[in-house]
Amino acid sequence: MILKGTKFQLKVWNYLKTIPKGQVRTYLDVAKAINKPKAARAVANAVGKNPNAPKIPCHRVIRSDGSLGGYSGPGGIKTKKKLLKKEGIFV
Repeated sequence: MILKGTKFQLKVWNYLKTIPKGQVRTYLDVAKAINKPKAARAVANAVGKNPNAPKIPCHRVIRSDGSLGGYSGPGGIKTKKKLLKKEGIFV
């Protein structure tokens, strides 16, 4: 699968693929992991533009306060909740 996006988006999307099933990260965690610790909002925007949800598991990224945030895949937040529940995560 060939992804098209900015260099930053590709970096975020590639990191999302490394989040193990059954685990979540915050937007801040992702920003730190890609060495852009002040870019949590930009990470959230990149996650929101993920063209291959849920193949690229953006549903595993939540807000720092523990709330779900958004989900750009089909079905929106309901689908995100369902996918997380299927992986044993109850948010």
